[in-house]
Amino acid sequence: MADKEALDRATGSTEVKQLDFRLGAFGAAVPLLFFVIWAITTSVLQLSSEIGLVLGAVIGLTLGLLLSKSKWEDYAQGMFDGLAQPIGVIAMVAWFYAGMFAQILQVGGLVEGLVWIGAVTGLTGGLFVALTFLLAATFSTAVGTGYGTTVAFCTLMYPAGIAVEADPVMLFAAILAGAVFGDNLAPVSDTTIVSATTQEADVPGVVRSRFKYAIGAAIPTIILFALFGGGENATADQAAIGAMMDQTNPSGLLMLIPFALVLILALSGQHLITSLTWGIILAIPLIWVLKLGTISQIISFNPDSDNVVEGALIEGISGYVNMAILILLIVAAAHLLKLGGTMQVITKGLVKWIGKSVRKAELSMWGIVAMMNSAITINTAAEIAAAPFVKELGEKYRIHRYRRANMLDAVTSALGYIFPWGAPVLLGWTTIQTMKEKYEWLPVVSPTEVFPFVFQGWFLVIVMLIAALTGWGLCYEGKNGEEVKERPSE
Repeated sequence: MADKEALDRATGSTEVKQLDFRLGAFGAAVPLLFFVIWAITTSVLQLSSEIGLVLGAVIGLTLGLLLSKSKWEDYAQGMFDGLAQPIGVIAMVAWFYAGMFAQILQVGGLVEGLVWIGAVTGLTGGLFVALTFLLAATFSTAVGTGYGTTVAFCTLMYPAGIAVEADPVMLFAAILAGAVFGDNLAPVSDTTIVSATTQEADVPGVVRSRFKYAIGAAIPTIILFALFGGGENATADQAAIGAMMDQTNPSGLLMLIPFALVLILALSGQHLITSLTWGIILAIPLIWVLKLGTISQIISFNPDSDNVVEGALIEGISGYVNMAILILLIVAAAHLLKLGGTMQVITKGLVKWIGKSVRKAELSMWGIVAMMNSAITINTAAEIAAAPFVKELGEKYRIHRYRRANMLDAVTSALGYIFPWGAPVLLGWTTIQTMKEKYEWLPVVSPTEVFPFVFQGWFLVIVMLIAALTGWGLCYEGKNGEEVKERPSE
């Protein structure tokens, strides 16, 4: 009998129904709470990193074990039940495929192709800033990485913009704003994947439903950048500018073909993994046949390297390994909240304040997500931490999973690129400082200067707040999971 019980536990056949903790429901919250405090502290001290967040999550889970009044093996089994939930596994695998696709598009020169458009249009000042936002939005939507967009465009578009009389602060803000747009809307974005999977929604449906919010924020953003993006006359070294613009190449725009294929397949209902697979399969031959890059840039073997395998494919996977581990650990911590009764206590307290008001429920979701993202600088980690509360509260009031995913993702994508202590803002600032070593005439914009002008981010936060207050776009969960306008009866 003992052997049978041990075998069940080893194979995950026994599912823990409930756990008791010292300090009650608060004790069950310690794993996730410690992670949040750890993330905030390391962020404030500017010591934040993905692997550091993984350590914080592991320490939190260990503290939960010490606070468990139930058998430690029951706690461990409950934790492993959480680790095995499809939500985390789906997001992890989707990240790997999205990362490979993004890296392959960069090998094909998509960034250089987009910069070429900026060069040949002859736009200057505010119009160039507006164009930079549109190109950054296009690129980030294609590759699904706001961080990669920030680095790529601060490397090429920022110096080009300064050379054609763009305002440095507005230009940097336009790059960050474009990254916000794609991070929020791209089917292959990590935040899109997390927001959809944690709310048990399909990615294509989520993307279709959030388009109106993204465009609602983008229209005034373009107008403001065009009106106020102009700067002083350029005093740059024209020879240096010419050398920089020689790096651009229109052939990279051919990488929009596999991007379009992925978008069409994803929005037509194909699974995200299927869509990305066909995008990768199309992109690699295009790069090779059209000589946009080499196969060795995509994959190569180097026995002298620590990794042995090198190239875009491995970089696409390795870039998400730490975050993949983190999401599994945070999903496990969230599962412990349920087993320990914490989620029920929190939901009961919120429901008491909310009453029967769906408006208050959505305002609560908006507030929880905003609070997490204001504190935790890595937006995906903040989204993972907030997701269980959004799901629990949204299900209580029958709010549709698309709407919950949109509330979670829009605020996350927006605030992650606004605050001066945010990782992508600091990443862009560091990239510009690096570029100044190459172009001495390049002005460096500080994070504190740029944050009020990341218009896409601010407008997206405001749009979702207005949506929560007015019920614009609100749909409920029907009997078969469909979107319905009227709230079903309990």
